[in-house]
Formats: sequence, C-alpha cells, structure tokens
Amino acid sequence: MPIDINGIINETRGRNFELFEEHINPVFVKVLRTLGFNRSWVRGEGPYLWDETGTRYLDFLTNWGVFNFGRRHPAIRNALQQVLDSDFPGWVGFDAPPLAATLARELVKRMPPGLDTVYFSNSGTEAIEAAIKFARAYTGRPRTIHLAKAFHGLTMGSLSLNGEASFRRGFDPMLPDSSEVKLNDLASLGAQLAKGDVAAFVFEPIQGKGVNIASDEYLLGAQDLCRKYGTLMVCDEVQTGMGRTGRFLATQWVDNLRPDIICLSKALSGGYIPVGATITRRAVYDSVYDTMHRAIVHASTFGMGNMAMAAALASLSVLDDENLMERANELGARFRRGIEEMVPRFEFLKGVRQRGLMIAVEFGQPESMSLRAAWAMVNKMDENLFAQAIVLPLLDDHHILTQVAGHAMPIIKLLPPLNIDESDVDWFLAALEDVMVNLHRFPGPAWEVLKKLGSHALTAKRREGRVTAG
Repeated sequence: MPIDINGIINETRGRNFELFEEHINPVFVKVLRTLGFNRSWVRGEGPYLWDETGTRYLDFLTNWGVFNFGRRHPAIRNALQQVLDSDFPGWVGFDAPPLAATLARELVKRMPPGLDTVYFSNSGTEAIEAAIKFARAYTGRPRTIHLAKAFHGLTMGSLSLNGEASFRRGFDPMLPDSSEVKLNDLASLGAQLAKGDVAAFVFEPIQGKGVNIASDEYLLGAQDLCRKYGTLMVCDEVQTGMGRTGRFLATQWVDNLRPDIICLSKALSGGYIPVGATITRRAVYDSVYDTMHRAIVHASTFGMGNMAMAAALASLSVLDDENLMERANELGARFRRGIEEMVPRFEFLKGVRQRGLMIAVEFGQPESMSLRAAWAMVNKMDENLFAQAIVLPLLDDHHILTQVAGHAMPIIKLLPPLNIDESDVDWFLAALEDVMVNLHRFPGPAWEVLKKLGSHALTAKRREGRVTAG
C-alpha cells in the first residue's frame, strides 16, 4: 500500500509535540512550550510560515540560515522535479557523477584564486571535519586553533573547536590538540602559531554566535601569520556564505584575503536537500588522496547525490538571476537605518551590527533607576533571559520568528531570506519599536512574563544542580 504523507501530516496535526516528546526529545519539547514556540505549522512559502489558525509569520530564523531563498522556491523545486522525473541513476558508488562535477566547477568560479578542488558531504559539520583532516594530512601537524565564541558544528572534531563550554559538557575529552584564542587578538594567535605544530586556524569571518565581525586588519594579519608559520587558514562560511552578507563569501569583503580552505553548507541546499562542500587547493586535496589505494580514504556514502547537487546548482542560479547579493546589501542598510534611528529613543537598545542580511540587534543596561533595577533583576535570575523579552513578543504579538544570538548575550539575531522586500523590513521595524515601547514600561505586562520565565529558569538550574551533585 503506498504511503500517504499528507494523511500522516493531517493525522498527527496537533499531536506532533506529544509524539515528538514520547519518541524523540522531551527536553526540547519542554523548551518549545516554555518559550511559546509550540505552534503547528501547516504551510511555508517564500519568507513566510502559516500556522493552523491561518496566521502568517515572517521567518527571520530561517533554520539558522538554511532558507536564503525562502521556502518552496519555484526554480529550485523545478530542478528537483527534473531529477525525480529523469531515469538518471545516482549513488552508483564507483562513478564520477556529472552533476557533482558541474557543481564543483560552478563553486570554484566563485572562490578566491587558487581554490580549485571540492569535496562534497552532507552538512556544515562534515565540511569542517573534512577540513580538519585535510589540514592535518597536508601539514603533518596535529593541532588546530579556533576563536572564542566559535561554532563550527557538533560532531566530535568540530565540537572540539566550539567556543562555548555548554555544548562540550558531558562529551570530553575533545580532540587533545585544539586551542582557543580571542577574536581580533593577533598577539595570542601568533604565540600559538609560533609553536610550529598547528595544522589549521579555523575561523568564521562573522561569528554566528553574536554576529561578531572580524576586522579586516585581523584577518589579513592572521593570514600573514599563517603563511609565516605554515598553518592552513580554514574559513567557515557555512552560515555567512551563499550571499548572506552581500557577497558570495563574507571573506570577499576583505581585499587580498585568500583562505586555504573554505567550507559551505546550509543555504547551498536551497532549503531542500542537505549538502556540504569543502573547497581547497589541489595540492591540499592531493595530500589526502595521494595514491590509488587511498582514492576514497575520506568519503561519504550520501555525498554527491543527484538531488543535493541539483538543489545546489539551482540555488547558485537563483542567487545570480535575482541579484540577491545586491538586495541583501540594500535591505540590510534599510534594517540598519531603522534600528539606529530608534537607539536614542530607547534605553535598552544599544545598536546594530550588520553585513548584508546577517544582523545583530544589541541591548544593554539602561540609565534610568527603575529600568536599571529591572535589568538587574532579570539578569540575576538568568543571564540568558533578557533577549527572550524581545524574541517572545516578536513571535506572539507580531508573528516574527527571530532568535537569541548566543549564550548569555543580550542580542537578537536576524537571518532573513535574501528575497524579502521592503515591506517585510518595515514589518520588523514597526514590531521592534512596539516591543521597545512596552519593555520600557516598568512594571508592566512584559516584565511579568519575564519574571515567570525567570522562575522556570531558576527551578531548572536548581534541578540541574541536584543532578550534578548527586
């Protein structure tokens, strides 16, 4: 009997959280219910989602940057339908897939000079794992260097490069030869590289956690140090790539920056089929695949699938055909202007960091006595709490999905699809202004919600403490 997917979707509507809780991750369901994210989504198209009540939401979360082209983009769907309708075989195993070769050629065209060879995988964390292995094979060295607040994935190699201890807790020991340095601190990086045993310096040009933008001087200085000490420079463009920052790669904002390895994923998928890519120089690649016996010494069963390659090729085409990098710069500037105009009016609002459509809205301690007391109260309960005072009303009252930028950061992060329009930007700006007006009324309803969330957080901390002590 053929499976009825629509039937399953309709049958489980309203019960999906119960089923997920029972068979997958009950703790995550608890988080969703606490934060009010337990919605039943029924449709997605472009930058919008609809819930079961028919309410339309603006998706500025985009699954952490997967949906650069929105949902159900017709050109990407058409490419996938062509694959489904064809008789062309995929995953033969011993084969040289033509769609993969074509995609590799198209990616190389968009890379800095010298990066001419591509390894395909299924995700960003796999792209980073490949980069670690490639760097070790090429240099013969064991160590990696990463930045504080870095995020490169959650498999063991990439987790070892994670700048947030909470992700690593319970999984130690990590790779023994990874060290952390601070962003924009060339002295500490140079001291590590001078030891002569570092295979790779792995970095995000704009950190996903906090949207911290590396300075041009730092990146060029880091490049000089890597060249001096024989370390490969590995650039994680998993979130910043594919036009997100107004250039194909965020590193392309810095003249003469030439990483040795670049990692892509997320939006390369077109929002349909997971795919990762590790792009490097031929000499680095050949150090791994150096004999016929080692022709598949690093490989992935599901890499280079026809659907993934087609989705990626179509995504590149959409990016060019719709001038989305130019749009990212235009609309990013509109966000920046609108937020900066609000800063003098609202004590909690401190500023905006933005490149293209990768945006951080930053909050901080106010000046007036009553609001300072409110700020202190909330942060004493939980230092992660204040940003939720922005995210929750944006969702509940204004139907906009956003995210907290990282652990203990009073920052919200926006990753809109690149094909939004001016009205979507204005929707967000009006919503943010309304949230700010309400938040500056203390006491008030917004603070009552925060106190309730804080109480839940304190209870959870006490329980965790008892478990740890036990």
